[in-house]
Amino acid sequence: MVVCHCNRLTAAQITAAIAAGASRPAEVYAGCGCDAQCGCCCRTILDLLRSGSAASARA
Repeated sequence: MVVCHCNRLTAAQITAAIAAGASRPAEVYAGCGCDAQCGCCCRTILDLLRSGSAASARA
């Protein structure tokens, strides 16, 4: 699923950046080799970050 239309980032790419250590949206963008554009995807990226953090805390 495409999450960021400006940068054509998929949920899988974002999840991989989070798994590689990204903990903020700016780090997700950097990990995917791009920059934030319009910002419409930030809420979804934050949700993915939070769900990733919750999974890490449970492990």
